[in-house]
Amino acid sequence: MTVTRPDVYRLCALSPVVLLAAVALSFADGPGVIESRRVTKDFELTADPNAPQWKGVAGVVTSHNYQNEPIPGPPTEFRSRWTEKTLYFLYICPYDELNLKRDPNPSAETPRLWNWDVAEAFIGTDFDHIARYKEFQVSPQSEWVDLDINREDSKAAGGMAWNSGYKVKGRIDRDRHIWYGEMAIPMSAIGVSVPKTGTEMRVGLYRIAGTEADKKHYAWQPTGQTTFHVPQAFGRLRLVE
Repeated sequence: MTVTRPDVYRLCALSPVVLLAAVALSFADGPGVIESRRVTKDFELTADPNAPQWKGVAGVVTSHNYQNEPIPGPPTEFRSRWTEKTLYFLYICPYDELNLKRDPNPSAETPRLWNWDVAEAFIGTDFDHIARYKEFQVSPQSEWVDLDINREDSKAAGGMAWNSGYKVKGRIDRDRHIWYGEMAIPMSAIGVSVPKTGTEMRVGLYRIAGTEADKKHYAWQPTGQTTFHVPQAFGRLRLVE
């Protein structure tokens, strides 16, 4: 299923701060850092950047692909929040054309969800074995898949059989040509038993957009390869107050 939009980008949908951050990102030295801001209690997913829990929360953006090549149009934005039990992500994804799976089933895991429009988080908390990490995805239609990855030993990984117990919500704003994705990931699923201010984890934030004829691979931290699975290129997520 394909959803199209006019060729004119709606840049006004993004704040000047976000657009300036997109430019500044290209000149950052070292691994990027996204700050996850503490919220006092867990909340229901709305996939709404103007909801009280997300409004005014600073994030990071990218308008480059995994090989650090610029992608025309407005950038993709990523935000994060946390509680003692949960790590949250919000994805703000302007689009030209959506590549959606027919007959979506959000109640069950969707194999190979990356074949369609999707936003992703790769999270690793074992700094001694960076090839071990978890992968989480959300689609505009609230589809999901979570994976246990071990690039040192694929047989030791849980793959799609692993179940994190995370929640997702997707929402499409067809008038503004933006889709939103939200994740609520249990801290226990990513190996953080006692989260506290200053805790860091290794994170890759990505998005796949569009159809095969014009597929785009957004990467907050470019990998230098035609894949997201380059753990050496992950940035850092830091828990802050």
